[in-house]
Amino acid sequence: MGKAFDLSLLGTFLPELLAYLPITLLILAASLFFGLLLGLLLAIPRLYNIPVLTQLVVVYVSFIRGTPVLIQLFLVYYGLPAVLGLVHLDLSRADPLLFVIVTYSLSSAAFLSETIRGAVNSVDHGQTEAAYAVGMTARQAFGRIVLPQALMVAVPNFANKVIGFLKDTSLAFTIGVMDMMGRGQTLISATAHALEVYISLAVIYYLVVIVLERLFAASERKLQQHERKWASA
Repeated sequence: MGKAFDLSLLGTFLPELLAYLPITLLILAASLFFGLLLGLLLAIPRLYNIPVLTQLVVVYVSFIRGTPVLIQLFLVYYGLPAVLGLVHLDLSRADPLLFVIVTYSLSSAAFLSETIRGAVNSVDHGQTEAAYAVGMTARQAFGRIVLPQALMVAVPNFANKVIGFLKDTSLAFTIGVMDMMGRGQTLISATAHALEVYISLAVIYYLVVIVLERLFAASERKLQQHERKWASA
């Protein structure tokens, strides 16, 4: 059992944990950046129905969606060094942060590829055909017709997934990454005040989520303004 609850400790733990927020945000940003790039590549075969590649992407997305992130993290942490060891690449001294970013990039790519595919497919194909009919190239049709409308659909879904990925980063401490959750575990071990630590972590994560929600809401309003201008043009 932990020690008696002490509300005053929140003032001590919050600054301690906030000092590690940049690590958590780094994991999130790097994972989303690489995940978005890979997600675009994964979406292409399904958008254009490329044989073999489409089936491989479907299996990959199904596997990622059907397994917990924690299991994926352990598979990468233990499996990647084993596989690369076969070609004499030693990752035994690699920073655990590398494995976390690789895992979350691979995981986020599967979900983002579906977001991209769904957003693009939501645009009526007849609009693209009409763009071709008036002389637009494929690039012009995508940039002027498909992309603006796809973004309107993608942003809310993307926002939800980003918030989900933020919460998933709390698992990074399981392989030794000293992020907010990792620091929280050391504070619990040192003070035995688990409840105060978890309350502090909950407050920080909640405030970050509120900031992200407002940023995405502002982005969505911006896109809607451009959509109205485009529609009235």
